[in-house]
Amino acid sequence: MNTKKLLTNISILAVLVANIGCDQISKSIVRQKVGYYENISLISNYLTLTRVENEGAMLSIGSALPETLKFILLAAIPMLALAFGVYYMFMRKNISKMSMLALSFAIGGGIGNIYDRVVHGSVTDFLHINLGIFQTGIFNMADVSIMVGMGLFLVQSYSNRKLLSW
Repeated sequence: MNTKKLLTNISILAVLVANIGCDQISKSIVRQKVGYYENISLISNYLTLTRVENEGAMLSIGSALPETLKFILLAAIPMLALAFGVYYMFMRKNISKMSMLALSFAIGGGIGNIYDRVVHGSVTDFLHINLGIFQTGIFNMADVSIMVGMGLFLVQSYSNRKLLSW
């Protein structure tokens, strides 16, 4: 393996580990220090910390499914997709740095949430944004990583479209 490829792989691994680490450390602190449904104001009432355990997917979708089906749909299939994503990142030759960064964020966030689901039986969510007309569900740092990854893909897609339209 050449030096450039090795450095690229180390960079990918560093971004993955950083995303997973930030997610798991923040969730661990919240599990230890914040009670269920406790509401802590961080920035006035715009950003609050509220601990919930999400047994489903986004907004608890699928939480009422039978346990086996829930495991297949919310853990096993996503694990396979994430494993393929990691394989793709390390084996693909012609992928832009922006795409690699976007994938690293999205996959790192996905791994953080899957880890929770498998180890704890639910995903710990704790952040809530309320800007009046704009309000989020309760989310975590893995969700932030996934959204940053998707945002990077959108930026790259828009940038490529602008470059191609010249």
